[in-house]
Amino acid sequence: MPSFDGSIRLSATGPLPVEQAWARYTEPRRWSLWSPQIREVDYPGEVVTPGTSGRVSGIGGVVALFTVDAVDHEARTWAWSVRSGPLRLRLEHGVEASGEGSTAWVVVHALWPVAIAYAPVARLALGRLVDT
Repeated sequence: MPSFDGSIRLSATGPLPVEQAWARYTEPRRWSLWSPQIREVDYPGEVVTPGTSGRVSGIGGVVALFTVDAVDHEARTWAWSVRSGPLRLRLEHGVEASGEGSTAWVVVHALWPVAIAYAPVARLALGRLVDT
């Protein structure tokens, strides 16, 4: 397991019902619809499952390999480890009911410069995730 020296928690609240936000978060075929940094996902299943792996293609031809570490559908949380070249991240995700909508959050575990650089993109993606 790589060593991480920083973590940052980001969240966004929007009008999308929590069940719909959870589906968007856990169905890889939908990731490129709300996550601007993702162009394509190669994943063997419909829904993230612990122990499975896949590949994400992003802006500028960046490719990241990932492994789903944990999923708790009841708690609406999941986590994955992502690597692209020498960069390593561990991301913990969750969705919670918030009024008539939902709040989506992520905790990014990475080297500080990576976590800080990823924060604006993650914040934008979260906002799009919970929007209708």
